[in-house]
Amino acid sequence: MSGSRGGGTHHRVRTATFVAMAFVVLLTAGAGWLWLRLNGNISTFDADGLSKNRPGAGVAGQNVLVIGSDSRAGGNSGLGGGEGDVGRSDTAFLLHVYRDREHAIAVSIPRDTLVDIPPCRRPDGSWTSGRTRAMFNSAFSVGESAKGNPACTQNTVEKLTGLRVDHTVVVDFEGFSAMTSAVGGVEVCLPKDVYQGDLDPHRGSRGGLLFAKGQQTVSGQKALDYVRVRHGIGDGSDIGRIQRQQAFLAGLIKKVRAQGFNPAALLPLADAATRSMTVDPGLGSADKLLSFAMSLKDIGLHDIKFITVPWRYEGDRVDIVRPEADALWASLKADRTIDGKDAGGDRSKGRPAGAAPASPAPASQAPASQEPVSGEGVSVSVANGTRVTGLAARAAAALERHGFTVGGTGNADVRNAGTTVIEFGPGRAADARTVARLFPGAYIRGVAADGVTVTVGRDYASASASAGAPGSASGSASGSASGGASPGAAGAGGPSAAPSAAAPGTLSTDVAATARSADDDPCANLSYG
Repeated sequence: MSGSRGGGTHHRVRTATFVAMAFVVLLTAGAGWLWLRLNGNISTFDADGLSKNRPGAGVAGQNVLVIGSDSRAGGNSGLGGGEGDVGRSDTAFLLHVYRDREHAIAVSIPRDTLVDIPPCRRPDGSWTSGRTRAMFNSAFSVGESAKGNPACTQNTVEKLTGLRVDHTVVVDFEGFSAMTSAVGGVEVCLPKDVYQGDLDPHRGSRGGLLFAKGQQTVSGQKALDYVRVRHGIGDGSDIGRIQRQQAFLAGLIKKVRAQGFNPAALLPLADAATRSMTVDPGLGSADKLLSFAMSLKDIGLHDIKFITVPWRYEGDRVDIVRPEADALWASLKADRTIDGKDAGGDRSKGRPAGAAPASPAPASQAPASQEPVSGEGVSVSVANGTRVTGLAARAAAALERHGFTVGGTGNADVRNAGTTVIEFGPGRAADARTVARLFPGAYIRGVAADGVTVTVGRDYASASASAGAPGSASGSASGSASGGASPGAAGAGGPSAAPSAAAPGTLSTDVAATARSADDDPCANLSYG
């Protein structure tokens, strides 16, 4: 198995977009006549393998895990699937459908992500021991069966996110090929010319032109080649490929929506999709799929989002970055969109979209504590990420007034930061969250280096200046002695003129900015690197 950045030892069709077909069916099906034709197509997996220690069912939206299988079983071998007869999954995403049924987000989890895999049931009924720091896609291969182990992947996602997965759908790439043809192809965009050698780096030569630079429509094998290409574009990583596959899915949804609820167009698509699906028993019939799909028909293209779980490289593998990822899961649990809106309305019970839930809000939605901030025992380094003179010293003084130990100040290597960034090393996430209470709106991320570092940006300069902080145009050098409010002096919310700290479960603007909408330009943001 290759790493996320390294070259592969063999070719395997990458199936992030294959699994997207299940999403399309869920979002576009809408006629009662479908189940008569489709009911016999659907296969279910054994739910006995699901963990007995699952997260509780919430009152918020639904979570659907969509997995791609690249097994060579059946007709898949002729399309270039994985080696051997073991079902494998290279990509998966968690689709969260908000309670208002007017928003949805698909969160991709890279195949090489290092995660904890809980005990999983083998086909013979025995259970494995739990594993730590294992590759995410290895959960699907537990038991080495041709159809894979979707229950094990579901258990892994529930352990990772703390969210209950309501349904799981597995899609193979044989169905993908048929579905892209059924819709008449999908518009894609290539940032550069792509050659056969980019698809197969072991070819030994550049080969012929596979895709010309620019927009074009692909279907069938050509669509498979598009989602498979990894080398020769961006940094050649799976992360970059995920972004292109998300763009493909957006184009597919737009194409199907544009065709409308036309039986002549929908039936071939739904027939191909259901023949390629394996689902949990809760979706194990066409009428169940249809009922769920009908609840999603009002989601607009702009309100269908795609994002990759916050990540960083760990050698040739991928690590999940906390607390950004924790904030993402909390936002889904709270039915809060990536731009911070409450999408917990339930129109089926007469409550308008966006209205507060009738039940108490989850703890992750609670407002930030107004208790005084205490930095006792926490050491912090501060860097100035701007050209504003003395900004690091200004932030250091605010931290020291709250009991933090400032280990040093200086200038960052890059001096054009718009947003304050708080970085923390192993075991320092709680300290970073405490520091963040003094820097409302800061972007928090985990890094390999030890300690906690604050790199202040222009947002902090503006907030502290408007509050009359020490060193600002309106504040005196002595700060509190002159009565000027200092950064953080107003408790958890910082200076009185600055915005209050973001509620737990609210994503940083930097994370939210990476999201793709289903109506985005197909040529935009195609590759990491």
